[in-house]
Amino acid sequence: MEAKSCVILCTIYCFLFITTTANTREMKDELEKLKQLYQVKRVAFSASLLASGTETLGPFNSHVPLIFRHVVTNIGNAYNPNTGFFIAPLRGAYHFEFYVADYGHSSHPSGAVLVKNGEHIFIAYEHQVNGFGSSANGVTLLLETGDVVFLRQWHNTRIFDNPNHHTTFSGHLLFTI
Repeated sequence: MEAKSCVILCTIYCFLFITTTANTREMKDELEKLKQLYQVKRVAFSASLLASGTETLGPFNSHVPLIFRHVVTNIGNAYNPNTGFFIAPLRGAYHFEFYVADYGHSSHPSGAVLVKNGEHIFIAYEHQVNGFGSSANGVTLLLETGDVVFLRQWHNTRIFDNPNHHTTFSGHLLFTI
């Protein structure tokens, strides 16, 4: 009788151990899925127009995409310094700011427009006939995964940058939706 009791107890113990271990693994897997689902992705970038040197771009007869080559921060790698495109990695509210600089010119202002999926959103534009000038703008946008945001130089304008990094483009995720 004692041998039978021992076998039964061992069987019950093994069953409970296996069940508990399986449940623990399932619980850990579920917890990991929930963490990934609710973890807020970190997205932020900041870049200036030129990686080195001094240059004035333009004027051009049409709008020209701007590619910001000197990347200071690119958390989440949503900004592409080869194309100048920011591509939203997830749905959420994003904030963007841009600054445009130039030395005054009698017939050519400075200006850039923020573009979302081909649509002009906001412009930074100024016309100063002499001396150094700059303009800026910012916007908070609701973006869907895959939306594209970038800057275009406004037609017939000039944009200046040098190692002091006057012309910049920055953005970050405020929160997911």
